[in-house]
Parts: sequence; structure tokens; C-alpha cells
Amino acid sequence: MSWERELEELRKREELAEQMGGPEKVARQHGRGKMDARARLNAICDEGSFREIGKVAGNATYDENGDLVSVLPAPFLFGKATVHGRPVVATADDFTIRGGAADAGIKRKMVQAEQMAHELKLPIIKMIDGTGGGGSVKTLEMIGATYIPAVPGWGDTVKNLDTVPVVALALGPTAGLGAARVAASHYSIMVRGLSQIFAAGPAVVDGLGESYKGSDDHARAKEELGGSDIHTRNGVVDDEVASEAEAFARARHFLAFMPEHVGQLARRSNCTDPVYRREEALLSLVPREDKQVYSMRRCMDMVFDQGTVFEIGKMWGRAAITALARLDGWPVAVVASDPSFLGGSWDAKTSEKVERFVKLADQFRLPIVHLVDNPGFMIGREAEMAGTIRYGVQAMNAIYKATVPLASIVLRRAYGIAGSAMSNADLYQYRFCWPSGDWGSLPIAGGLEVAYKSELVAADDPEALLEEIKERLNKVTSPFRSAERFNVEDIIDPRDTRPLLCEFADLAWRKLNSD
Repeated sequence: MSWERELEELRKREELAEQMGGPEKVARQHGRGKMDARARLNAICDEGSFREIGKVAGNATYDENGDLVSVLPAPFLFGKATVHGRPVVATADDFTIRGGAADAGIKRKMVQAEQMAHELKLPIIKMIDGTGGGGSVKTLEMIGATYIPAVPGWGDTVKNLDTVPVVALALGPTAGLGAARVAASHYSIMVRGLSQIFAAGPAVVDGLGESYKGSDDHARAKEELGGSDIHTRNGVVDDEVASEAEAFARARHFLAFMPEHVGQLARRSNCTDPVYRREEALLSLVPREDKQVYSMRRCMDMVFDQGTVFEIGKMWGRAAITALARLDGWPVAVVASDPSFLGGSWDAKTSEKVERFVKLADQFRLPIVHLVDNPGFMIGREAEMAGTIRYGVQAMNAIYKATVPLASIVLRRAYGIAGSAMSNADLYQYRFCWPSGDWGSLPIAGGLEVAYKSELVAADDPEALLEEIKERLNKVTSPFRSAERFNVEDIIDPRDTRPLLCEFADLAWRKLNSD
């Protein structure tokens, strides 16, 4: 006697599950330019590595004899897979079943996926497409009562944020809990024109009395309420891409820099880029005219292992560039000033971005490289209204609390409290300065006329005296004067930046491996 009959039923149930919401709804999903959940899982994971868990779970119907007629699968898929040969928990919402709403699903599936990640110390990938919440107002009539909101398993979501890398991809309209799941991640992505995020969708917003341009066109209304143009510029989501394929590639790339869990160290890659590569272009990168800008991204491309710079959050907090990169194959986290935006001054959003990124680096034990050209915190009424100093101090606190090794390179300016946030001054300063360095408690240009006001007022030729004072101060502010007093550790040839940072990376990872 065998169990073949039961296995036949299992295969039948699996076939029903693979139909998802049915041919018509799957076709509608594809017609919107979206991949279905199963195709997404196959695309983001190593080929053939996804093993589904709970495949046959769903809402079954039976005939009068108790025999199976049909199964509506749960709109949430998850399982064990590999990315770059390393194990992960991979999940995907199925929008073809009630728009991915949780009231059509089985809550335990989502909870089990979260628990699997933190209990087995596996990174978790969340492909989110739908509300993932409690359904519609119509659901209340079906239940026969309302309820106080609660999110089953959210405690496990919080644990994952503390223990394993969490990647979220918004791959469609995500509202309510779906939006919260995107935000509860270490790295998040939206697909331009395909993804939207909102606490509540356009219909609910209109129902509450708010109307806005585009409300007569549903697709346009979703974009105007919560498209990637909004959320990749306010910091809710890290990055936007042009296609799902690009989203999968970036998610995989991010995970390549990460360890599998807190307590494990990230991996070194094979490096063919010479450690002692010296780029001639670095010598003239910083212009002599202090108001001229230059490309910090170009500097990064020349200093770090070729082709390894992976920028995160490019569209928000733009006065600072945050990126993952490699030095002699070692992964590092990079914070770099961007003098092409606000002159590199840290505004509130930039400070928030730096704080979050430094905390990410410290949590997953990635050494930090800080490329500094910071004229200070943004000033003016708008900056004060935004609470810049509070966010700036929080960024500085994150740098002081970080326990991973940090190296700073001062390319040009380092002024005021923001300039002092380049590193923890209470610790050993692993720091190098370029000859173009310019630092102090405030820029000379900003305080010169105030400091010498009485002399200038009394002078027969104030303009000539002002130029004379500037000339004297230019000599005093030479970086070599600071080096004489060991206020800066070393002034270096800019072309030596890569070799010296590779040396830092080797020493930093030596320390991390011995901790």
C-alpha cells in the first residue's frame, strides 16, 4: 500500500497554487507591465534556488462530498533561497489575489517568514505589491464588527531590523501596512512609474476631503500622491530604478556588501585593482577658487576599487553622498560631501541621511571612510525652521557612537560643528588632509568684515585694507600651519589617497576580525 493517491492530491493543489489569482488576473498583472510574484522570486534569487514554504496554503472550496474543487492561494509567497550562493528568506506579495490584501491571506505565513529570518539569521527580501493590511471598509460588514488595529508579528519585523539585513522592493501600489513594510528595511527600492507608496490611496484621501491635481486620472493620481519622485526625495525610500530587473540587480548588489546577520562579518571580494594605483587627476581635482565646485563622485571612482561604488539615497539629503564600496576587496561604507549641492552644507535632510547610514555601517560592522568638504550646517531662516541643528547633532552623535574604524580625508573645507562631525575626536584620528585643506570655527570670508569692522571704518581706503588683511590671513590659514602644531596628522599628495585608504581598510578589517 502506497501514498500515491495523496501525492496526486498534493500535486493537484500545487498546480492550483501556481495559477495564483487565475489566468485573467495574471494576464492583467502582466498587462500593467508587472511581473507576477512567482516570476519575481525566480528573477531575484539564484537560478533554481527558491524552495517555497507553505505553497498549498490558501482558501479551499469543497463539493458536497468533501472533495476539493478549487483553492485560492494565499497572496503571500515565501521560502528559502540563495543570493550569490548565500542563504536568504525570499518573499513576494501576489497582487493577483485581492490586490495582495492580508484579509485574503493567512497571517501566519508572513509571521513565519519574519521568524525564519531572525531565528535562523538569514537576510530577508520583501517584494511588496499591495496593501498587505486589513482589506477594505466592506470587510467590516463581512466580519460583523470593527476592531482595534494590531499587526500580527510586527515584533518579529523589529527583531529583523536589529539582527539581519532587510531589503524591501516596492513593486506596485503599496498602501497602509504595505507601505510600512517598505519603510521597515535597511535598503528600499521603488520602480519609477510602477511603484507608489502611501498611508492611504487616492480614493481614501479624496473621501476625507482632500483633492489634488490628477484625481480624475487614477494612475496619475497615484503617482502624484505617492510616486517615486516623492519618496526617493524625502528619504522614505532609498533608491528609484527604471525597471523590475534593475530593482532585482540592485537588491542583490546591496546584499553582496552585507554579512548574513549581525555578529558575522561581511566578505572580502577578489580585487584586481592595484592597491598602489595613483590617479594624476586627483592632483587638480579641487579648484583653487573656493567657490568653484568639483565632482566628488569622480573622486570616489578614482579612489575606491574600480566599479565597486554603490551609491544609496542619491536623490535625498543631497549635500552628502552615501555609498558602499570596496578597498582592496574589503567592503567599506562611504560618507562624502557633495560640494555641487548647497556647497556641501549639511541641511536637516542631509544630516538625517548621514545619521541613518552611519548607524547601518556600525550595525553591520563596515569600516567608514569619510571624504570631507563641509562648510558647516546650512544657515538661514529656512534651515532654522527645519530644525537643522537637531538633525545635525544627531548625525554627529551617530558618528561618535560608532564603534567601527573610521578614516577621514579632508579634501577642502571643514568648518564649525558640522566640520567637526567628520570623526570622533575623542579617539585616535585616522585622518589625512589634502594641501587644499581649509578649516576653522567659521569661514574667514564670513567673519572677516565683522572682526575688523573698526579698523575698516577708520581706514582711508577700506577696500585696500581689506585685501591686505585677507592676504595676511591666507598665510595664517595655510594647512601647513595646522600641521606644525599637529592639529592635523598628515598632509598628503592627493594621488596617495587610494594606497593610504587601502592600508586603512586592511588594518580596520584586521581589527574587526580580531574583535
